[in-house]
Amino acid sequence: MRHLPILVSAALASIATPALAGETYVEGTGGVIWNREDSHAVAAVTVGHDIDLSERFFVGGEGFAEKVLADDTRVVWGVGGRVGARVLPGSKLYAAANWQTKDCRECGSAAGLSTGWEQDLNEKVYAKVEYKHLLVDDGEPDSDIVALGLGYKF
Repeated sequence: MRHLPILVSAALASIATPALAGETYVEGTGGVIWNREDSHAVAAVTVGHDIDLSERFFVGGEGFAEKVLADDTRVVWGVGGRVGARVLPGSKLYAAANWQTKDCRECGSAAGLSTGWEQDLNEKVYAKVEYKHLLVDDGEPDSDIVALGLGYKF
């Protein structure tokens, strides 16, 4: 136990080192959402930050606003995290989980599980494709989303 302060200090120092730097990003996506009842177009804006764990692996957090492009739907707000790896030069493969509000006043919330691929187009701009499965409560059917996006890294 007497070594605990030293271990905690070492852990905090390793988190603050430049080797664990990351990148902040903003992206826009568009796609389709569907369930067993119907389907609609969907659009979203996401802001996030990834932290490098090594040259290959990263973790990150993000917040987003998403809108099903149909009458009588509200903007969905969500937060989540992701973990992934750089699998090819300029590309990231990741898995993510999030919590989000739902798109109607009477609805509760939903949890999303997703996977995606990002590919750099240049040093600052990337394209992505993502699949998300939404676990919806309140007796509503689960939904799926496939989206394409364009992002900018800071």
